[in-house]
Amino acid sequence: MEDLSHYRKSYEKSELLETNIPEDPINLFHKWFYETEEFGGVEEVNAMTVATIGLDGFPKSRVVLLKKFNEEGFIFYTNYNSEKGKAILDNPNICLSFFWHSMERQVIIKGIAEKTTDIISNNYFDSRPDGSKLGAIVSSQSEIIPSREYLDHKLKELEKEYEGKPIRRPDYWGGFLVRPIEVEFWQGRPNRLHDRIRYKLKEEYVWQVDRLSP
Repeated sequence: MEDLSHYRKSYEKSELLETNIPEDPINLFHKWFYETEEFGGVEEVNAMTVATIGLDGFPKSRVVLLKKFNEEGFIFYTNYNSEKGKAILDNPNICLSFFWHSMERQVIIKGIAEKTTDIISNNYFDSRPDGSKLGAIVSSQSEIIPSREYLDHKLKELEKEYEGKPIRRPDYWGGFLVRPIEVEFWQGRPNRLHDRIRYKLKEEYVWQVDRLSP
């Protein structure tokens, strides 16, 4: 067994106090997101872990990219027929998490997911490079396939088929909007006495703010 008990780090870069936080979590997320981007050290600031309860009853987490956030919530895109998509459609209670190691910060978001409108999904799909559009069509996400060559062959066929033609979003591909009901902000502190501030939705746009023991 590999012993990792000697892996230790002291977190000393910042603090999170009730005296310097906004009334709602979206504004604090906005502040932390762009502070992390400006500080550097994180290649994809918008990379997040999405955790779902699968159709088999097991939780599963995977990293995807956040593509938009506002006062309504957080948007990412996927194949609705994928393992992830089916899990969300069956049980929309999901968790998003961000770990920004350069700032010694985490954000954990409990929320309820719903499909974005066709307009939102179409607009984002249309903004993608043609290769990414065709990739979304080629991939029967999460399905077993015979080989890598199978994918490459399908892509070449589609490139010929769509040459000079517009590439439309398939119905099975689109966005999910995650409306947060609870958001926890974690700031690393010395001696493992980390700052944990939790926002819990009480009613529309009204949040209860609590400090949690580390």
